[in-house]
This record gives sequence, structure tokens and C-alpha cells, in this order.
Amino acid sequence: MPELPEVETTRRGLTPHLLGATISGVVVRNPRLRWPIPDNLPELLVGLPVLALRRRAKYLLLEFSSGMLILHLGMSGSLRILPQDTPAAAHDHFDLLLNNGMVMRLRDPRRFGAVLWHTGNLPSHPLLAKLGPEPLESLPGVADFDAAYLYRTSRGRNVAIKQFIMDHHVVVGVGNIYASEALFRAGINPQRKAGKLGLPHCNRLAAEIKSTLQEAIEAGGSTLRDFVNTAGNPGYFQQQHWVYGRAGEPCRLCGQPVRQIKQGQRSTFYCAHCQK
Repeated sequence: MPELPEVETTRRGLTPHLLGATISGVVVRNPRLRWPIPDNLPELLVGLPVLALRRRAKYLLLEFSSGMLILHLGMSGSLRILPQDTPAAAHDHFDLLLNNGMVMRLRDPRRFGAVLWHTGNLPSHPLLAKLGPEPLESLPGVADFDAAYLYRTSRGRNVAIKQFIMDHHVVVGVGNIYASEALFRAGINPQRKAGKLGLPHCNRLAAEIKSTLQEAIEAGGSTLRDFVNTAGNPGYFQQQHWVYGRAGEPCRLCGQPVRQIKQGQRSTFYCAHCQK
């Protein structure tokens, strides 16, 4: 957490404020995130306009003429757009000051986020080089995520299907919440072996992964604890969860209790009656 819908919600909220704006200052209050923030960022960025803001998996990519700023929200991070005179709080570690009088501020209580600088070919960056396809868009040189791809890549795999679709080498952005939700909507038990799914199952699952993520984006993502959007507001998709976080509650389709198990040290929620 945050997962793809929350990161995409953040990207959409940042874009109107960042695109075309020029960096007028950089403030680093605590460089000790998951990886150290480069100490020469001010000299690299001040005076440069933001040319584009993209997302790859859970990474936000701010494009400049001389390189790319790679941002990751980690487990508890959020990016806010605020007036520049807004006082910083205890966990506000990084600011990009903009020439429009606003600031993009990273708040990250657990400090698992990242602010990195990259020059050269973007796909060559170690964090991005081995990522699988995007579930909601096509990328040059990357396979499209669809039923045929899911069927082809799952052949011979004995791993449970939930863990398979959460592998970012297979497909990016299907985190724990949305894997449970998509599998419920597809009627597939999360413990089924990935290699045992037939093409019709893969067709349903690929479609439900796409629709689940898209609906979550439209709802502003899910806020279970920390996530807020760029205006400081929570997401609302958790109000639409079919199974995630609803252990012991009646399934909204059949009325049987939603079950909770552990898979790969993560909680999985499912309905044993509806998911086969």
C-alpha cells in the first residue's frame, strides 16, 4: 500500500500543477528514505521545467530535459500539492518548489519511499528493467496484458494464482487488495495453481483485473490507513470491496462468511462458495 490505483490517482492529481511548471527550489529535510535522496538534486533540478509526468508500475516518473526523477510512495507515503508557505510536519521529508507558488511535498512516516535521479535509457534502470506489462495500457517493447498473455505465461507454474498475478515480473500493479478483489470477481479460488487455469479462466481474470483497477482509480483508490490524494482526501474504493478486509462477514453474493488465509505472508480474502 499504496498500490497502482493510488499511485495513478496521485499522478492525475499532480499533473495539472506540475506539467509545464519550473522547479524553483528543492528542500530535503531527511535524505534517509529507502535509498538516500541524491544530495545534488537542487543543482540538477532548479530552473528546469517539468516536461511530463508518467507512471510505470508503482513508480512516478517526472521527466526533465536532462533526466528523470523517479518517485515511489513506499508503504505509507503520499504526495501533496500545497502553498509554499505551508509549515512542514514531522514526516515531510522532501519538497519540490514550483514557480507557480505551490510545492509538491512528500510525506512518508515509515520512510520506505524513494526519490531517485536517473539519466539515460529509462527501461535500463534497475528498478524498472524487469517489470512486466501494464494491465491498463500498452507500452512499446512490452507485451500486452490480456487473456492470451496470462495463459501463456502461467503454463507449468505451480504457484497459487494470487501470488502469480502479484508478481511484478508477470504483470505490474496488482497488489494484495486488488488481487483478492479481481479473483473474487472472476470466481477463481486464490489457492488454485496458476498453471491449471484454462483459457476461459484467464479471459475472465484478465478482464476483472482491468475492470477492478479501473474502478478503483475512478474511486480515488483505497484508503485503509495512510493514503490520501494530492488534495489530502482519502480514496473510497474500500467501500466497494467484495472481500478484502471483510473476514467473517457475509459474502455480498451468496451470504457465506468471507474467509481469510495467509499466502506468502500476506492476507488473502475470498469466498469458498463463489470462488472455485
